[in-house]
Amino acid sequence: MGTITQTVSWWCFVPNLMTPEQFVRTAAAAGFTAIDLVPPPYWELVTAHGLAIASTQAHLPLEVGLNRADLHERLADEILANIAHATRWKIANLVCFSGNRNGLDDATGAAATVAGLKRVAPAAEAAGVTLVLELLNSKVDHPDYQADRTDWGVEVCQVVGSPRVKLLYDIYHMQIMEGDIIRTIQAAHPWIGHYHTAGNPGRNDLDDEQELYYPAILRAIRATGYTGYVGHEFIPKGDPTAALHTTFERYAQCLT
Repeated sequence: MGTITQTVSWWCFVPNLMTPEQFVRTAAAAGFTAIDLVPPPYWELVTAHGLAIASTQAHLPLEVGLNRADLHERLADEILANIAHATRWKIANLVCFSGNRNGLDDATGAAATVAGLKRVAPAAEAAGVTLVLELLNSKVDHPDYQADRTDWGVEVCQVVGSPRVKLLYDIYHMQIMEGDIIRTIQAAHPWIGHYHTAGNPGRNDLDDEQELYYPAILRAIRATGYTGYVGHEFIPKGDPTAALHTTFERYAQCLT
C-alpha cells in the first residue's frame, strides 16, 4: 500500500496569520512536503524551498463555473492555459468548479459540466494533470453552489469517462451536506482524486472539539488504496506554528 502525502492549504494561513515566507518555512519544518492551493505569484517561493505544489485553481471565480455552457469557450481557454502552467511547475491537480445553480436544474447543470470537462480532458490526459471538480457545501459557505453532493459529482465524472477528471472530496463540506463520510469514501473512491479536511463546525483544527473523527476517516481513505494528497484546509484557532506541527504529527501515522 502506497503512502499518502499530507499538504496544507495556503489561504488558511496567508496573509492573515503568517507571511508567505513564514508559512512555507514553517510548513516544511513541520514535515509537509507539499502545499495546496498556492497562488501563482508564490509558486517559485514554494518550489525554491523544495516543496511540491499539490493544487491550484483551474479557473475562477468558483461561483461561475462549468455548468454555464455559454462560458465554455472562455473557461476552456483558462483551463488549458493552467494545464500548461501545471505541467511546467509539476502541479498535480487543478481545481474545477461547477459554479452556482442560478436557476439551473441539476440534470441540466450536470450535462453542461460534463460537456465543459470533456472539452479539456484530452489536454489534461496528455499532460498528466488531474482536473478535480470540487464538492462544496451550499448550506453554510457557498449558497447555491451546484456540485454540493457526492452522487452529483460522481455522475459527472462517470459520464466524462476520463482518468484525469475526478472529484476533490472535501470532508468538511460533505459532512455539512451529507454526513456518512466513511461509507461515502468507500463507495466513491474510484472517482476521488484529491481530499480536503477541516473540523466541523467552524472549519478549524482537526481536534477533539469538533464532530469528525479524523483518525478513522484517514485510515479509511488509506484502506481504499488511495496514494494522492490529503490537504488540510483548516483555520487554526490558536498558534499557527503549533497547529501545523500538531496536525502533521497527529495524522502522519494514519496515512503511512
